[in-house]
Amino acid sequence: MIACVQRYTRAAVHVDGRLVGSIGAGLLVLVGIEKGDDGARAKALADRLVELRIFDDDSGRMNRSAREIGAEFLIVSQFTLAARLDRGRRPSFDYAAPPLEAELIYGRFVERVRATGLRTATGAFGARMAVELVNDGPVTFVIEQR
Repeated sequence: MIACVQRYTRAAVHVDGRLVGSIGAGLLVLVGIEKGDDGARAKALADRLVELRIFDDDSGRMNRSAREIGAEFLIVSQFTLAARLDRGRRPSFDYAAPPLEAELIYGRFVERVRATGLRTATGAFGARMAVELVNDGPVTFVIEQR
């Protein structure tokens, strides 16, 4: 699994001009599911993100977790994160999990984050989405759970 994690002050996702998810300060998590990913990886990644210390403490240092500050999550599926760009000019999606499998694992990931009690919104799996965010910092990380 691959996640592009961005700290933000507000974020929203629209599908066909309709708002499907929005939240205040927290993390926007773009998630790519690859072949071989499973529920255990989804759980491990969710647990890691909830505890990742990337929010500022009183001294301005990244020393507080999403759980500690009560951050909100906007989780959006993004299969293009599984693309390989090492040959030619066209992305290869050979490593991306098939849609039905990816949707199941994505769902498990979302469920695990929600189980923490942190407010969690999502995009619409497989839809063409318009994602808006105001990046805080900017602070952006790419995490691979293998």
